[in-house]
Amino acid sequence: MSATKKHEPAWTVANAKAHLSEVIERAQSEPQMITRNGTPSVVIVSVEEWNRKTERKGSLATFLLNSPLSGADLSDARLHDAPRDLAL
Repeated sequence: MSATKKHEPAWTVANAKAHLSEVIERAQSEPQMITRNGTPSVVIVSVEEWNRKTERKGSLATFLLNSPLSGADLSDARLHDAPRDLAL
């Protein structure tokens, strides 16, 4: 299925090659999917969309501090059992 008509969801590799300028133009307003052998392969998006999706939003420490498990009184006690015998 090609995306040469408005609202079609995907371009084939051959169509995308033949209409690269149009693929790029459309990617400025919405992501453009390219299929290979009928299977979705890649999505082309604008630089603005890429930057928005890959922008770092806080640090790992902030994420962990805001966790719903923060203050949940979880036990971190470890078992001190003897090692198991394993047949190797």
